[in-house]
Amino acid sequence: MSEPKIRVAVVFGGRSTEHAISCVSAASVLATVDTDRFDVLPIGITPEGAWVLAPGASTLAIEGDALPSVTSGTELVLAGAHVVMLEKTRAGEVLGDVDVVLPMLHGAFGEDGTIQGLLELAGIPYVGSGVLASAVAMDKAFAKRVLAAEGLPIAPYELVARDETTLSQEQRDRLGLPVFVKPCRAGSSHGISKVTDWSQLHDAIEVARTIDPKVIVEAEVIGREIECGVLQFPDGRIEASLPAEVRTSGDWYDFETKYLDDSLAVDIPAKMDDTLTEKIRAMSIRVFRAVDCEGLARVDFFVRDNGDVLVNELNTMPGFTPSSAYPKMWSVTGLDMKTLVSTLIDTALGRGTGLR
Repeated sequence: MSEPKIRVAVVFGGRSTEHAISCVSAASVLATVDTDRFDVLPIGITPEGAWVLAPGASTLAIEGDALPSVTSGTELVLAGAHVVMLEKTRAGEVLGDVDVVLPMLHGAFGEDGTIQGLLELAGIPYVGSGVLASAVAMDKAFAKRVLAAEGLPIAPYELVARDETTLSQEQRDRLGLPVFVKPCRAGSSHGISKVTDWSQLHDAIEVARTIDPKVIVEAEVIGREIECGVLQFPDGRIEASLPAEVRTSGDWYDFETKYLDDSLAVDIPAKMDDTLTEKIRAMSIRVFRAVDCEGLARVDFFVRDNGDVLVNELNTMPGFTPSSAYPKMWSVTGLDMKTLVSTLIDTALGRGTGLR
């Protein structure tokens, strides 16, 4: 008799501003996962926070400028490893047990340690970093503090705390202009403004605060934008992919450039000499270890014209959309999408839950 399939819940959508991109990432995973080994259960989280039995990959693509969303479905609840229906006529019916969760969630209320904590309490293995690493990496200010403490080079930044409304003159002098004003705990370039005159700062902070009361202001870095994927294998090895370079004809790498228009170009692998390539790969693993990540991550860098390399940020659940660099970097490094997803699931199952 053949071995029973491993039950994988792919969870996506969620309450963050990255709801739509999470759906698109999930579509790519659902379309390529090895169904000979895995029995896949698609679970969507609506913007209001309801868990529902979601449709498959075909309904989760970006159509023109229209972004996908999880809006309805049979409501579910997680009870330990059991997925239980809440629909009136089937309330309490156990849909099935889950062996492992792939939380394809981006942003707050998913990528930030919240669902990781839920799954730890439920005792269900899951793909990706644990509670602490997920929370630290999601908070740009805390991530920078950890990286700086580990001796990793970062660009100048200032935090605008919840009870502050602007930067002091000393902080402005330290950063110079232009600066980028960002929500501290968000991704996909939501809520970001480029400030070229300090008179624009207040409005930029208010825009960022529509997403997050904590705001970070970063000095502009002139240089190449380089990304590198990190992957942990079931035997514990941690490896870095060949890097990618992101190039855009726009003013900066905003949401529309990332997902909706054709002004973005990505070189995979990046056109760099071997010395710089290996430096980027080694630094990516250092960043991964510094934040105590597990499973996977994407590390973003700036490379200045003089050769200096600065860590920009760390993403513990990078995008898996058709335009996302992370799976493409691993493809050119030697792992196709199906093998990549299988590796992530196998690593999660081997790790389990609990303190480690």
